Formats: sequence, structure tokens, C-alpha cells
Amino acid sequence: MTAAYCTVADCIAELDRSYPPSWAQSWDAVGLTVGDPQMPVHHALFAVDPTLDVAREAVGCGAQLLVTHHPLFLRSVHGVAETDAGGRVVATLIRGGVALFSAHTNAD
Repeated sequence: MTAAYCTVADCIAELDRSYPPSWAQSWDAVGLTVGDPQMPVHHALFAVDPTLDVAREAVGCGAQLLVTHHPLFLRSVHGVAETDAGGRVVATLIRGGVALFSAHTNAD
């Protein structure tokens, strides 16, 4: 018998019901930043900021979803090279199979 699981999309649907994206400020960047919506989720980690240490913790504890209050990016992104902090976070999460979702001003 296999254990039941939900997907990243299922988790996002629940988060969006609690914190509708329409409540976010117009300048905010809420929602799914990294990850496959169809990926199974068995464990989630919640944090304030999506730092490299937090991304490493999510991978290390076996989470498939990282939910943060602050978004990783607030401005347009033109690349995710590992030469900057945001790129290192994205690469760490992707390699570790962890999706990143943010609920910021919609969750204040």
C-alpha cells in the first residue's frame, strides 16, 4: 500500500485560499517561483526568507516544498546564474527537488 500525497499544486491551492494572490500589493511577487506544480509533496518547510541557508535546510530535511513570507525576487530577473545569491538559491532548490512558494503582502 502506498501513502497518499498531495502535489505542489494542491498545496498552492490551499495557500491561495488562505492568502489570495489578489490581496497582494501590485508591486509584490507572490506565488510559485521554482518547481513543478505536479511534484508530490510529503514534507514542507516554512521560513521568513528564502536564503541559501534556508534552501539548504529544505533540501537537507527532505522537504519538497519551501514556503516563505518574503519572495526571492521582487524585480525582473534576467538570469539565475550561480554567481549571485538568487541564482544559488534557485540552483540549490532545483537540484534538491524543492519547490519555492511565497506569500508576502497577501499574507500580512
